[in-house]
Amino acid sequence: MAPSKIIKIHNIAQGISHKAYPKLHMTTKGPSRKQVIIPMSQDNSNIVISCADKHIFNINRLLKFTKLNMTVDFIRLDSTGIIITTNQVALVLDMNIIENYIKKSTNINTNEVSSL
Repeated sequence: MAPSKIIKIHNIAQGISHKAYPKLHMTTKGPSRKQVIIPMSQDNSNIVISCADKHIFNINRLLKFTKLNMTVDFIRLDSTGIIITTNQVALVLDMNIIENYIKKSTNINTNEVSSL
């Protein structure tokens, strides 16, 4: 027997297949980012993160009050400020509501918060 036939029989016995499986091709339409990045100083970032649950609740309340379907999932620190992750892509109105809330929050130095 030829060595290639022996290898082929061995592979069949072991369940090894050389069939190429179809690859999944996926494309998305439109933007896929669900984050709002708010540049601010490290001190302001730490203040926001210390009460993140309160800020998430209040931002979601404001978004619901304005009849928007977007909600904030969580807030995390970044080297340039904070990143607010949402359930869908944020529109300009959504970002303005979030920016205004953050700037009007207590103990935040608004001079160190950049506009979106």
